[in-house]
Amino acid sequence: MHLDPLAILTAFGLIFLAELPDKTMFASLAMGTRMRPLYVWIGTSTAFAAHVAIAVGAGSLLGLLPGWSVKLVSALLFGFGAFMLLRGGGDDEEGDEGGKTVSGFWPVFSTAFMAVFISEWGDLTQITTANLAATNGTWSTAIGSFAALTTVSALALIAGRFIAKRVPLKIVQRIGGVCMAGLAIWSLVEVFTG
Repeated sequence: MHLDPLAILTAFGLIFLAELPDKTMFASLAMGTRMRPLYVWIGTSTAFAAHVAIAVGAGSLLGLLPGWSVKLVSALLFGFGAFMLLRGGGDDEEGDEGGKTVSGFWPVFSTAFMAVFISEWGDLTQITTANLAATNGTWSTAIGSFAALTTVSALALIAGRFIAKRVPLKIVQRIGGVCMAGLAIWSLVEVFTG
């Protein structure tokens, strides 16, 4: 097992920026207001681990294709990611509907797990993780992606209200979009330069 520190940092940075303004962050924040935050974090982290494993497995299959085709698919996926982040949208509202408090480890864990597991299918971060695994290595991508996803969930649970009120999420979204656009261009150039 070879770990590439640059690939870990790349995965962490891209996934962190893509997930920060995502609805999953706000779901973690909302669940944390009505449930025990540590139990919510364990549930969301377990769901993220499952999604990272699935995404890395898909990326490994992409890695079996000829190099130029993987780079072309990477360029297209990064371009799609940049488009999704730069187009904006109304995803930055918290949507705090009231609700009863859920208590106990298993009810909180299963609620948090299912909320994230279901909502993350085909999500930008899952697509990006598969894309990075195809080009940057599976273990490095898995570690960086999982660390980013669980960090965002923890931030939402610990300081979510502060982030939502103080840091303009549209700015974070734009930075992530520009980074992905740059990676799309880089991947496209690699298709033609070899």
